[in-house]
Amino acid sequence: MVEQVSQKYKLIVPESGEGTRVDKFLSSALAELSRTRLKSLIEEGQVTLGGVKLTNPSHRVKSGDELNIEIPVPRPPLPKGQEIALNIEFEDDDLIVLEKPPGLVVHPAPGNPDRTLVNALIAHCGSSLSGIGGEARPGIVHRLDKDTSGLMLAAKNDYSHHHLAAQFADHTLDRAYLALVWGVVSPNQGEISGNIGRNPGNRKKMAVVPYGGKTALTSYKLKKTLGDWASLVECRLATGRTHQIRVHMASISHSVIGDNLYGSGIK
Repeated sequence: MVEQVSQKYKLIVPESGEGTRVDKFLSSALAELSRTRLKSLIEEGQVTLGGVKLTNPSHRVKSGDELNIEIPVPRPPLPKGQEIALNIEFEDDDLIVLEKPPGLVVHPAPGNPDRTLVNALIAHCGSSLSGIGGEARPGIVHRLDKDTSGLMLAAKNDYSHHHLAAQFADHTLDRAYLALVWGVVSPNQGEISGNIGRNPGNRKKMAVVPYGGKTALTSYKLKKTLGDWASLVECRLATGRTHQIRVHMASISHSVIGDNLYGSGIK
């Protein structure tokens, strides 16, 4: 995902602009922005004159004045509750354990503004969810990829969020996943280590990288083979990197079946 940055403009008032209201001058110089929008930016302190914030739209500019305008990145709307069926395995006053189905995104993001697990949790739990994860991710302690199914924990208050997050950080909370991968895995158990970072050739993908990245460790154990074309493996994570299992299994030529991003068929 490309990180959005604020837009910045630098304008010098010409002689013809002498004595013009600053909001009128800016609207004529920046045709892509409405005068109403520019007036709001001025009142919000996003326009400076010689390094000093202008907050009065009726201020009259002088020839040679240097105006700097910064248009901040728009804040995404806060998620709202949406009635989405949840398969709840356990719930008390502090936490909720639920089964996330494949295809459900955990929290709103570009391309998935709603109909996420967060929207479902807000509808189910109301305002009791922990706010430690931020306004856009209430209650979220950890994540699963969109197409991954499995149990997830959500915190219903800040106290439980703090302690659950500490267990993830200290590796006292064990995570096990089943993955159906291409080929017959050999040896039938082992560890895959290798720093994970952005794929230099495709920024949408992660990869095992020789330099930089973050330390990642996955343990796997063969559970069953399906002829000579597929294996069911149990994976346990000592770290929690983006796409970790998918990247690590692909790195040993046993990509997850159905993974269109990292998969490339039978090995």
